[in-house]
Amino acid sequence: MFRLPLISLTLLSLAPSLFAATADQWRGRTIYQVVTDRFARADGSTTAKCTTGDRVFCGGNWRGIINKLDYIQGLGADAIWISPVIEQIYGNTFNGEAYHGYWPKDYYSLSPNFGSEQDLHDLVNALHSRGMYLMVDIVVNHYANWGETIQWNQFTPFNDQKYFHKKCWINWSNQNSVEQCWMGNGYVPLPDLNTEDSYVASTLEKYIGDFVRKYNVDGLRIDAMKNIRKDFWPGFCSSAGVYCQGEVWTAEPSVLCPWQQVSDGLHNYPLKEAATNAFSSSKNNLGSVVNVANNLQNQCKSVGLLGSFMENHDNARMGSISKDMAFLKNTAVFNIFSGGIPIIYYGQEQILTGATDPNNREALWLSGFPTSGNNLYGFFKTLNQVRSTVIKKDNKFLTTNPSYSMPASNVMNIKKNGLTVLLTNAGSNGQTVNLNLDGYSAGTAVIDAVSCVTLTSNRTGKLAVSVSKGMPMVLYAKSALAGSGVCNL
Repeated sequence: MFRLPLISLTLLSLAPSLFAATADQWRGRTIYQVVTDRFARADGSTTAKCTTGDRVFCGGNWRGIINKLDYIQGLGADAIWISPVIEQIYGNTFNGEAYHGYWPKDYYSLSPNFGSEQDLHDLVNALHSRGMYLMVDIVVNHYANWGETIQWNQFTPFNDQKYFHKKCWINWSNQNSVEQCWMGNGYVPLPDLNTEDSYVASTLEKYIGDFVRKYNVDGLRIDAMKNIRKDFWPGFCSSAGVYCQGEVWTAEPSVLCPWQQVSDGLHNYPLKEAATNAFSSSKNNLGSVVNVANNLQNQCKSVGLLGSFMENHDNARMGSISKDMAFLKNTAVFNIFSGGIPIIYYGQEQILTGATDPNNREALWLSGFPTSGNNLYGFFKTLNQVRSTVIKKDNKFLTTNPSYSMPASNVMNIKKNGLTVLLTNAGSNGQTVNLNLDGYSAGTAVIDAVSCVTLTSNRTGKLAVSVSKGMPMVLYAKSALAGSGVCNL
């Protein structure tokens, strides 16, 4: 049970976390998102049954994550984002069980399905001993109830109807309704906390500060940020004292960017949705991605603090959209080099094929955790090696915005401080596109980290490249990658 005596809470609120990480410290990280129940089991099983359509607990837990940190770190990730940790409602509702962590019941207790307090402490300590960060998913917008008769007294610490908004179902086209009304349905309604109430707001601020300090959490992923008024979040995130990345699900930069005034970072949904559409077919327009990227840079406070992703627990996996390895590799490169903090969704490296919820929440242990073969594990490792090397070489890389351009109809160029990324939606059967890139000194040896082919600029500084078989290119000075391990350098 996560309950501390008053004296301990007071001391914790005054003492800073030993490992609390600022937004700037998160810029250079690569995050691996884990659905705790579906990643790894403590018993190490790779055969334990888990049928996504059943929507029930499958047995993944924090101890299982600890046992597989070599796997995550070997991919090049140096931070993990785990599911909400607090106690959930129990029982198999019409909508399944609360294996995902988004049906809270008691903020001050941990979910016993995921482990004990000691297990969570051990996970944090294991990560910190490796120089890795922990991001915890936080739900403060709502509680959950099984059935239409709300059991207000089961909610901790807000065990009275007076702390909640009156029941109404959300109209997603109306922001006031989004903030004031309820998510869920008649089987599992999600009573919406009244964060306009000063007691509710101050209690949540104290709770999150105590939680972060008790477990030495490095960052927070905030569920349903858009469902709570903007002016609630500065006090909440300030009380946490760590980097906050919020979920504001929208395809419009003009809607997303104002939320960065109240949160360090946000999931970059506009760029993800534009890229998913553009890369899925050679008939689609890559220029739309360029337009969205430029709009984000013009309107957002810092695109470098946005979370860059192509898959997550709410969105279809890339492997469900296409089996073409060219498509998968282009989206992987975009995932890592589009300009924000990369987030790799567990199983993305194994090309899992689940479409929408619940099918995109597969048990990864059934894959056997291979690190070679017909998957993207080694590819993501290479991309992260390049990124980490460039970050070490250039202290301005993380705070510089990339430039986007279209050198050909099916080719997009992302340039940033000497790094050039060429992406295409032509597909593996697409025609070769020949380009001459400028910006190099004469005779510069440049290596493509994807193919490991070395190219050399001519006497006028032009670099001749061929984008072929629909494959992406990641170009950087060969001498700068020496010792990185990329292409055996």
